[in-house]
Amino acid sequence: MRAKNVDFEVTYIDLRDKPDWFLEISPHGKVPVLKVDDDILFESNAIAEFLDETVEPRLHPADAIKRARNRAWTDFVADFSSALSKIIYAKTKDAMEDGLAKAPKVLSRLEEALASERGNDGPYFNGDTLCLVDAAYGPFLRRLAMAEAALGTGLLKDFPLVQAWSDALMANDAVISAAAPNFADEFERALERRGTYLWSRMEASRAGAK
Repeated sequence: MRAKNVDFEVTYIDLRDKPDWFLEISPHGKVPVLKVDDDILFESNAIAEFLDETVEPRLHPADAIKRARNRAWTDFVADFSSALSKIIYAKTKDAMEDGLAKAPKVLSRLEEALASERGNDGPYFNGDTLCLVDAAYGPFLRRLAMAEAALGTGLLKDFPLVQAWSDALMANDAVISAAAPNFADEFERALERRGTYLWSRMEASRAGAK
């Protein structure tokens, strides 16, 4: 909606204390949920597809084959986020390093996609404008960037196209402003509650800076 300059109101939900009215309209108990007049839509991809069909400019490619391939790469988000979770939410250094060792398998597929799918220098997935693939990966690349700032693993050093893509998305206001203003603080609190190795590194970094 930000990329399309749509006027909207947002209500943030505490997912550890979901209000009854939210559970009544969210069949899966998850965010986001979009209310359009009296109709309720749920699930990120379904909402994104609806908005792209009803509000200009279209963020999906005009070509049907390209559009289908974009949808396929959006579906790959589940594999990508699962690989990142093994790093971000690992409870020990050994578990985090195991996640790091396995992540290149997924990252290499994205690197190949960026090299072959767009046929240009980007900086986004399809080229010089945002698309729905960018919207799908942006939140997870943001978490990875925050994790990397604390861990300093150099995970993306062998994947320059993914790194450049991430940098471009992190510099785009439509991507960054899509999260709650206190997202960074809430993200760290979630890491602390889970007892993650990443949170311990963030704490150590702050202590070292004092």
